[in-house]
Amino acid sequence: MKRHKKFLALSHVFLIIGSILCIAPFWLLVAASLSNESYAVKHGYSFIPKEWSLSAYRFLLQKWQLFGRGYLVTIIVTVVGVLLCLVITMMLAYMLSRPKLPFANLFNFIIIFTMLFNGGIVSTYIMYSQVFHIKNTLWALIIPNLLTNVFFIIMVKNYFRSNIPEELVEAARIDGSSEFGIFLRVVMPLSKPIVATLALLVGVNYWNDWQNAMYYVDDQKLYSIQSILNAINESTQYLMQGGGGGASLPTETARMAAAVIGAIPILVAYPFFQEYFVRGITAGAVKG
Repeated sequence: MKRHKKFLALSHVFLIIGSILCIAPFWLLVAASLSNESYAVKHGYSFIPKEWSLSAYRFLLQKWQLFGRGYLVTIIVTVVGVLLCLVITMMLAYMLSRPKLPFANLFNFIIIFTMLFNGGIVSTYIMYSQVFHIKNTLWALIIPNLLTNVFFIIMVKNYFRSNIPEELVEAARIDGSSEFGIFLRVVMPLSKPIVATLALLVGVNYWNDWQNAMYYVDDQKLYSIQSILNAINESTQYLMQGGGGGASLPTETARMAAAVIGAIPILVAYPFFQEYFVRGITAGAVKG
């Protein structure tokens, strides 16, 4: 009993330390964004700013046309990408979870093969830009690298095998339901935890992605919020376009404020998915 209490106490200590290590960088980011620009440049950032200022956020409000467009692009890409990924992943995983699927080993081999081997970035770029012609379109931010993922497919397949009773599927089939009907009326209503988990994971991937824009997008009107943040990080001149009076602009703290603005939507969305997240990812990780 004493060992158990010691183990629990030690576990709580490690969890508290881990939580602090996770929260501290974000808090420093927020504090830096609320710091006075000249003081921050001269003395650096601290967890509790000695000179507070909202100048970085006021400056970003003046640039809201830039950030508003980036937010709109990011929201469209994230919503469309998540919906398409859910449809593709759930249907493919359901097919692979069927015990009597013809050529199941072949399909599994093909899917696993794509996780281990790929053609490389050069051939991928040529394929998407010159064959599929998605360069400088919203599809360039949706399809490459993010639309589906072998790990997600395996996770959902294992969830179906572990949590969808085969008796329900057989009963629906006896009642005359087609495979698609079984999928919609039996499987999906019982799959809310894994759907919420998958939506959160995919949504975070789409929201944080900037590489697709770097490879496939030249038109700045199609930049997502993360692409804008990346451009700002590489050059403050991107942030100051049309601003005038560059010497007085809060370029350093504005970078931090822009990063905070980019992270807020995910932080707001996470609590709504938390109820299903742990249950879904744990059940999906169990080998079926």
